[in-house]
Amino acid sequence: MKLERHPDKNHVSDIQEILNYRAALLQAEEELQTRPFNLNLLLELHNILLDSVRGRDKGRGRFRTLQNWIGSPGCPIERADFVPPDPLMLQKYLSAWEKHYHEESPDLLVQLAVVHAQFEIIHPFSDGNGRLGRILVPLFLFEKGLLSKPVFYLSAYFERNRDEYIDHLRALGRRRGAWNRWIEFFLVAITTQAEANTDSARKIINLYERLKEQVIGLTHSRFAIPMLDVLFEHPILSTKHFENRPGLPSKPMIMALLKKLRQAKILSVVREASGSRPQILLFDELFNLCEVTHGTHQ
Repeated sequence: MKLERHPDKNHVSDIQEILNYRAALLQAEEELQTRPFNLNLLLELHNILLDSVRGRDKGRGRFRTLQNWIGSPGCPIERADFVPPDPLMLQKYLSAWEKHYHEESPDLLVQLAVVHAQFEIIHPFSDGNGRLGRILVPLFLFEKGLLSKPVFYLSAYFERNRDEYIDHLRALGRRRGAWNRWIEFFLVAITTQAEANTDSARKIINLYERLKEQVIGLTHSRFAIPMLDVLFEHPILSTKHFENRPGLPSKPMIMALLKKLRQAKILSVVREASGSRPQILLFDELFNLCEVTHGTHQ
């Protein structure tokens, strides 16, 4: 009986978006060690986030040069729900936005609420603005020293409250008191998601403790724990993630141990090996825990 499962195209696309999100976070974390956040880094992140996923052919890594708008499919600009600024004004608005990003503020979370909303209003890219707006949250918190690592995700909360999220953003500048209501919504999102992230962290720790005994029993190998550590670092992985890691055996033995984990349904195959392309494996339980926390990246 064939144990490997092959996710549908939408699931594979979601996985690629999560891989891109992780790559963008790692790139930003490294760069923020030596320089402050800036518009060039924003372009770099857009380029990474849209690599090989939806929106990749819509000005990836470049600010938009055409007018866009948001509305029902096929609606003209006159009937749009929201029309972002003229592309000729983008540089002016983005420069002001970058300046506000770095201003001193008595309340960093309120500042972040405004920074996030301003970015979504400017809508500087033809596609991927939602994904960029979400990744700005952990990067801002990291750069301001509120997080030791940029690993805070609001996507899940925004997805669960999508209609309210969009309504609050669209009300800005149109309804009296809209900014206060938006900031209140954003702070509730931060609080709620922080609690959910803490719960997920506990579940991940419990999963590690449970699998530690299971993997040792399955493999009867002294390499079981070092391998498990790699899986928890990379829930979507290939054999290259085991290369040059201390305490791990030769590649043939790694392949044999991974086969046992697939047979036990701890790992599943996302993509079979083909030519120079390695096999891609998925650590399902950990991925599902992370997916609940991260939500959908738009």
